[in-house]
Amino acid sequence: MAKIAFILLCHKDPDAVIKQAQSLTAVGDCMSIHFDARAPQADFDRIHKALADNPNVTFAPRRVKCGWGEWSLVQATLHALGAAIDAFPRATHFYMLSGDCMAIKSAQYAHDFLDRREIDYIESFDYFKSDWIKTGWREERLIYRHWFNERTQKKRFYALFELQKKLRLTREIPKDIEVMIGSQWWCLRRRTVEWILDFCRQRPDVIRFFRSTWIPDETFFQTLVRHLVPEQEIDNRTLTFLMFTDYGMPVTFYNDHYDLLLSQDFLFARKISAEARDLRRRLGVLYSTEGAQFQISNEGRSLFTFLTGKGRTGRRFAPRFWETESTLGRERELLIVICKKWHVAKRLVNRMRQMTNVPCIEYLFNEDSCALPDLGGIQATMDKRHRHRRALLRMLYDYYDSDRLLICLDPSNLDLIEDFCRDRSLTRLLEIDCQFSDLYLIGHAMRVGLAGERTPRETLSRLLPTIRTDTVLESDNIRDKSFANHHRLREIADPDQNARAIAAFLQISEDKAMALATTNHLFAD
Repeated sequence: MAKIAFILLCHKDPDAVIKQAQSLTAVGDCMSIHFDARAPQADFDRIHKALADNPNVTFAPRRVKCGWGEWSLVQATLHALGAAIDAFPRATHFYMLSGDCMAIKSAQYAHDFLDRREIDYIESFDYFKSDWIKTGWREERLIYRHWFNERTQKKRFYALFELQKKLRLTREIPKDIEVMIGSQWWCLRRRTVEWILDFCRQRPDVIRFFRSTWIPDETFFQTLVRHLVPEQEIDNRTLTFLMFTDYGMPVTFYNDHYDLLLSQDFLFARKISAEARDLRRRLGVLYSTEGAQFQISNEGRSLFTFLTGKGRTGRRFAPRFWETESTLGRERELLIVICKKWHVAKRLVNRMRQMTNVPCIEYLFNEDSCALPDLGGIQATMDKRHRHRRALLRMLYDYYDSDRLLICLDPSNLDLIEDFCRDRSLTRLLEIDCQFSDLYLIGHAMRVGLAGERTPRETLSRLLPTIRTDTVLESDNIRDKSFANHHRLREIADPDQNARAIAAFLQISEDKAMALATTNHLFAD
């Protein structure tokens, strides 16, 4: 049966460290602690005294002064790993943690999970070919030497970099090493850890190389595991649940995140707020709980994105200087059908396509699979479509050789609607106001990734009012803008009213409009 040795790197809050160690070792697992040498000695003494009689706790033989982006974090980890290997000969797995991490599953669940597969869990992506690094330096992290801390010695850090760059003082990566990158939160088997420690003793050249790379805790273990362990014995993932905001900052979890955390397909979560005392208490008790059942739905990241997005204001797109005079054309007409139920809009637009000569394109700014002609690549990705939206529409007008064009938009695309309504072309809107059943909203949540087949009913019950309110708010936001030529087709209205709205929108006869308004099964789910 799996026995975990937790490798805990921490630098503050001694009381929390003590509670964390007591909670995780209460059921027979063990822990090796490295407490940052920059922290007060009194805090370390307090931790050491409180845990001195716990046979399942050991300490790194040396305390290192740790700094973000430095080799010191890797060195501290190696010290703690060496102590754990010696102190806990029966440990089968070594799990990397910080003081902000807490278990979101029971020990029973964690042990069963690790027993299922003889495998290492670590993110290990190709450093140069993957897109793990989103922005900033890539090759520069490795081929130049970084001896100063970028956060505390910024001037020296960049001065050294610029000097090496000017003098072309680059270096080669060790030839037999393929550098990998990934999260520093991993879980490795005992054999893998022993291989890593042996490698460190045998290959001082590799250690020297990584000592002066930048942010080596994202590359060192990731590279060595891939170098030493067969690929089929590596699961390229972390078992620690963490999320980042739009600004690249880690998301912090609070008391009301308990149910969300337990439903994720991870063993631990980071970061748990120090102020979330009730959450910490409940999670602390959870690890030693026997017989706990977990319904894994794993919708955490998409749910967080959705809920936090509802609290933002402002436009997604600000006017760009290169588009200030970039109009669709004064003589052109843009017809926009706005509907949350995409299948209803598509049903109506298909009939419009049959009964008029207007080129109709469905949700081109919402669906990757929307059928578009080849326009030289500008239509290839959703990012390009949004970024060059006016240029894209101008090319579509030219492609269809028409001064009229109809497109569909989701009500959430208020920024696009505003942008097109500001254009010098004539813009007409037809908003389709639908009724939403709970069953439809649940299906919508699953389609957009807010929920899954295994999402607990309780989670869906809490989520439904938010989604329903959001659909109403999106429609209200559109009406609040008081757009000109804004017409509404309503599911609860009679066909005469809807026909008048369609006639004004398309500028067609009432007979044609009535035929469209009475489209068979128009609002059917």
